Amino acid sequence: SCKICCDYSGPSCLAPTTVAVLGSGDFSKSITIRLLRCGFKVVIGSRRPKLASHFFPHVVDVSHYEDAIKKSNILFLAIHREHYSVLWDLKHLLAGKVLVDVSNNRRVNQYPESNAEYLASLLPDSVVVKGFNIISAWAMQQIYPKDASTQVFICSDSIKARQLIMELARQLNFQPVDMGPLSLSRYIENIPVQLFPGWKGPVLAAVALSIFFFGYSFVRDIIHPYVKHKQSDFYKIPIEIVNHTLPTVAITLLALVYLAGQLAAAHQLYYGTKYKQFPHWLESWLQSRKQLGLISFFLAAVHILYSLSLPLRKSERYLLLNTAYQQVTLVVVFYCW
Repeated sequence: SCKICCDYSGPSCLAPTTVAVLGSGDFSKSITIRLLRCGFKVVIGSRRPKLASHFFPHVVDVSHYEDAIKKSNILFLAIHREHYSVLWDLKHLLAGKVLVDVSNNRRVNQYPESNAEYLASLLPDSVVVKGFNIISAWAMQQIYPKDASTQVFICSDSIKARQLIMELARQLNFQPVDMGPLSLSRYIENIPVQLFPGWKGPVLAAVALSIFFFGYSFVRDIIHPYVKHKQSDFYKIPIEIVNHTLPTVAITLLALVYLAGQLAAAHQLYYGTKYKQFPHWLESWLQSRKQLGLISFFLAAVHILYSLSLPLRKSERYLLLNTAYQQVTLVVVFYCW
């Protein structure tokens, strides 16, 4: 099996080797298939090897944890954090091994320390590497996934182990990204559980602007006529009031897209250099311009659909005919005089 080289010398360091995978879930099956396709031998460690052997190709050696650990120096831990305790009794076998932690949590910052850091504290004689956790089991089985990222974030306190797993990722047709020490594993573990992380601010801004402009239109076009003239125009709320709000919010968001760039230019002119870091609020604003522009485009598209649907309403057709009739009447009266 492959051992960590004392002097890493590139791709030649990682020869065809046996890789052990501890766990028999979906991810372990997927990475096993990936490893087999790339010419590696795979050993599976499971608590119930007889049952697990039915779910893996026949060329895969499925055995207990102890046997799998002895056959390889590179181990993928495809088990949950709650089950790390089963490795405590095997720490003497795991000493000096490279352990690739692929686990994720259910929410952001679920524990005080990351799973990889917790594993490293349990097994201080092993070399823990965090990686492959942002690749889904489905994407792992695809040779060239079209709708999934091929980047693999890898971090470890051991530079040699980090380089070793990065070369392994390259041989698996992934693009490794060196993230540095193991302390950054918390950031890597938070990536899969974040839903549209860059959209929170722009969406909140769009919602706030929508509420403001909707309230303004509601007071001006509905409440004011009702209070002053006892005129009930509440039927306008679903279509007309909303249709007044959509383009206003869209154009305001588009203005915010360009305003951020102007403020950034003013900041650079004021300090006389482009190398001074922007304030945090301005930096976040600049990074949200794409999202603001897309939301603006979406609201403008909805505004077009609303505008096209207006003539379908009887009240709108009546207003159009009434306006046309009044114009004809004014023209006739004008010529009479």
